[in-house]
Amino acid sequence: MRSLKTLVVMMGIILVGGFALLVAMAVGKLSRGANVVRSFASTTIDIPRDAQIGTMAAGADRLVLEFVLPDGAYHLIIVDLATGLPLGTITLHAQP
Repeated sequence: MRSLKTLVVMMGIILVGGFALLVAMAVGKLSRGANVVRSFASTTIDIPRDAQIGTMAAGADRLVLEFVLPDGAYHLIIVDLATGLPLGTITLHAQP
């Protein structure tokens, strides 16, 4: 009976130690991941002719560029900040 109690205590210590190690590794990985700086080579983004920059909005991993076209429409370009490549475009037209 005494050996069973010793075995249970030892397994409890191993379980608590393993859990503490797991938490420490997760916290370390999260803290290193927050400071990662991503860079990309220069890229070219084509914009509509005679368009003027309206606004820019940045999210966690996206940049939205708004261009005002000469006819009053708006053109949005969504850029991936990790690669610098445009993900897509949206053209907004006012209804008559």
